[in-house]
Amino acid sequence: MPAIVVDGLVKRYYRGMRRRASFTLSATFAGERGQIIGVLGPNGSGKTTLFELITGSNAPSEGRVVVDGRDIHGVRYGERDRLAIHYHQSYQVRAFRKTKPAFMMERAGRTRPLVHLFDEPQFSIQDGYVGFMLDFFRRLRDEGNVVFLCVHPNEPFHLEILREVCGRFLFVNRGTVAELADFDALTAHESARTYLGSLLQPLQPA
Repeated sequence: MPAIVVDGLVKRYYRGMRRRASFTLSATFAGERGQIIGVLGPNGSGKTTLFELITGSNAPSEGRVVVDGRDIHGVRYGERDRLAIHYHQSYQVRAFRKTKPAFMMERAGRTRPLVHLFDEPQFSIQDGYVGFMLDFFRRLRDEGNVVFLCVHPNEPFHLEILREVCGRFLFVNRGTVAELADFDALTAHESARTYLGSLLQPLQPA
């Protein structure tokens, strides 16, 4: 069984008295143990919402997220970070409606998270910090975890980092999640190339 299965996941946001959908995110993919997955896409495309849905801090409109064989939205609220944990800059978690008393829900069955989601970590090029971070991501991978690394590239070295450590990629654009097999597939994807723009020019062949 994959470490994580995102199965027919949909999140809709509504506005107005007639509740017209103002934004819809949809995703279906799986992640095996021992993998680093790069996540990219324009601002407002749904990357952070996807991470919140994976960790159970945001409730889906449809579909499910299964981590280590458990639907994370059926796991006790206080134990969901034992399956998947979201490291993000703002430390703000979107409010969501609790649908059941915790004692009626499933236990996580783990003490440490299997899925680690890094939401735009800061990379400093001074004092070996990048090397430290890359070693940390690799250690999590080598321990059998799934690592999602979401980066909003604004320097060519950000792409070099993604090429070096990520085995595959998700490109999120206007609520649609595209699976890309490797870095070459990412840079060949039309929407991703438009998004990355001039950052692609300085890249040297791997």
